[in-house]
Amino acid sequence: MKKLAVGYALSASFCTLSKSIAQLKKLVEMGYDVIPIMSTNASTKDTRFGTAQTFVTEVENLTNKKVIRTIEDAEPVGPKKMCDVLVVAPCTGNTLGKIANAITDTPVTMAVKSHLRIQRPVLLAIATNDGLGASAMNIGKLLNTKNVYFVPMSQDDCVKKPNSLVSDFTLIPECITLAYENKQYQPVFI
Repeated sequence: MKKLAVGYALSASFCTLSKSIAQLKKLVEMGYDVIPIMSTNASTKDTRFGTAQTFVTEVENLTNKKVIRTIEDAEPVGPKKMCDVLVVAPCTGNTLGKIANAITDTPVTMAVKSHLRIQRPVLLAIATNDGLGASAMNIGKLLNTKNVYFVPMSQDDCVKKPNSLVSDFTLIPECITLAYENKQYQPVFI
């Protein structure tokens, strides 16, 4: 199979950015053409997990491309057919809700909207503290949406955070292949 052009979008689940970037690195090593995209918060907010500039620099060094960081720069993703598959990893509850309700006010949500417009697959790797709470309805809505696929997810701490869901980021490469073939990795909930 040919190596795909993969749009790789990171939203601001700061505690999972390092896990996601590890998979981005793996995709580059596997020979994928990775196009990096970051939400405004992911690319500008410093947290206890690291500085925004450190994450941006790491992603740009790995992909040898500038990160798409504006809505204007993300809009051509679809019309220019820049990606075969678009991955959102991590996909926060906030980003999930925006995708489910067609809100395009970040570079990531614009890239997703633009990409879905040309009927190509979007793969979501969830990382949210309310996946089994307020965000559950958005997961349900997107499970029923054409060309949207999920990286399998599970509760990451069912005692301290009973509503929290996090995808298994190590499954991203396999899920990309399946999404490209219009197939959902099973089971969705592990």
